Amino acid sequence: MSRLEDLGDAVGETEDARTPPAPPVPDIGPFKRDFWRSPLRGEWLTSFLGSTLLPLVIVGALTGFLSHAAYNPGIGSNDVSGGFEVDLYFFDWPTQPAWLYSLTQSLHLIAGFAAIPILLAKLWSVIPRLFERPPVRSVAHGLERLSVLLLVGSALFLFVTGVINVQYWLPFGFSFVPAHYYAAIVFVGALALHLVLKLPIVARTFRREGAFRPLGEGIARMRVADPKVDSLAPTNPAAPTISRRGLLGAVGLGSLGLLTMTAGSNLLGSIRGIALLSPRGQSYGDGPNDFQINKTAALVGITPEQTGDSWRLTLKGDGEDVTLSRSDLLAMPQHTEHLPIACVEGWTTWQTWTGVRLADLAGLAGVGADGDPEVLVESLQEGGAFAQATLASNQIFDDDSLLALKVNGADLSPDHGYPARVIVPALPGVHNTKWVKRMTFSQA
Repeated sequence: MSRLEDLGDAVGETEDARTPPAPPVPDIGPFKRDFWRSPLRGEWLTSFLGSTLLPLVIVGALTGFLSHAAYNPGIGSNDVSGGFEVDLYFFDWPTQPAWLYSLTQSLHLIAGFAAIPILLAKLWSVIPRLFERPPVRSVAHGLERLSVLLLVGSALFLFVTGVINVQYWLPFGFSFVPAHYYAAIVFVGALALHLVLKLPIVARTFRREGAFRPLGEGIARMRVADPKVDSLAPTNPAAPTISRRGLLGAVGLGSLGLLTMTAGSNLLGSIRGIALLSPRGQSYGDGPNDFQINKTAALVGITPEQTGDSWRLTLKGDGEDVTLSRSDLLAMPQHTEHLPIACVEGWTTWQTWTGVRLADLAGLAGVGADGDPEVLVESLQEGGAFAQATLASNQIFDDDSLLALKVNGADLSPDHGYPARVIVPALPGVHNTKWVKRMTFSQA
C-alpha cells in the first residue's frame, strides 16, 4: 500500500487511545446517521462528481490567474491586490493574438458557471459529513476537516461573489477584484491539500465500484452503497425516486445550459440573445455606437463641458509637453483595426476602431521603443480604481494599439469615451481607458 493510500486510510480512521474523550453525540435529527436516507449517496457518487468538477475548477483557476496577469500588475499603478504577488508575473502580457484576454476571461466565466450545478450536487452528496461527531478523530482527519472548511468556504465565496459581479450588483463593502484574487489563493491551497487527502479514497472507490459501472444501473437495478465499507452510505436507505444516472443527467443538463448561456455573451456572439445571465452581454441596437458599455459618462461624472471643443490631450515625455486638440489628432495619420473589448464580467464585443497609433503619440513625446518605455494613461474620470492605467512597451508599440477617435466609421459616443479612448489588443476592457486627458511616457 502506498503512502498516499495510508494517508487516505488515516483520514477515515476511528478514535484511538490517544484521542481525548469527546462529548456525547446528540442522538437527534441530522446528527443521527439514519437521518440521511437517500439511496444515491455514497463514496462513488461523491468521487464521480468531484472528478467531473476538478477539470472545470482547474480551468477556472488557471484562466483566472492568467486574466489577472493581463493587468500587468508589476508596472505603474496597475496592481489592485496589495502588491505581494507582483513578482509572480515575470512577463509582460502579450498583445497578440488580439482575442487572448477575451479567451481567458470567457473560459474563466464559462467554467465557473458550468461548475455551479456540479458543486451544489457534490455538497449535497457530502452534507452528512457536516454533522460528523466527534468533529476531529485524528491529526489526519483534522487536516481533512480543515481543508474542507477552507475549500467550501472559499469556493462559495468565489462563486457567489463572481455571479453577483457578473450581474453588476455589488452590495458588499469591498473591492471585488482583490477579494476574488485572495479567495482564489486560499481556494487553490485548500484544493491541493484536499486532493492529497482524498485522491487515494477516490482511487479505492473506483477500483471497488468501477469508474462508470454505476451509470449503467437504472432505478430498478441501482445498488445502494454498503455502509460497512462506505462512510457516506445510508444505514436506513429510503426507496429510490431517481437513479444516480438520472441525478447526474439532470446536473449535466444544468451545467450545459449555464455553459451555453454564458458562452452567448462572449465566445458565441451569434447566440448573444440567450445570454440571460449577462446584462452587458445583450445586444443594444444596430447603430455604430450601439454596443456594450460598462460605465456611462453620466455615471462617472463626465460632462459635455469637459469633452467639448476645449478638450486637449497632453503628452508628456522626454521633451516639452505636447498639447493636441481633437482636430490635431484627426489630422494625423489614421489607422483602422477590428479589435475586441473584453470585460472582467465575461462579455466580449468586437468593433472596428479608427484613430492614431500609440506609437506615433510616443514619437511626438520624444520616446522611442528603445529602453522599454511605459505610458501612464489618465482619464477625465475623477477617482475609481481604473481612472488610470499603465501600458507596457509592447502595448505601446503594437501596430494595432490606437488612441481611438471613431468606432464603426462614426465618432465615439460620450459613453464610449469621446473625445478619445485607448484601444489595445488583448487588454482587459477597464484598461482601455476612456475620456483620455493625459499620457505620460517614461522609461521602465
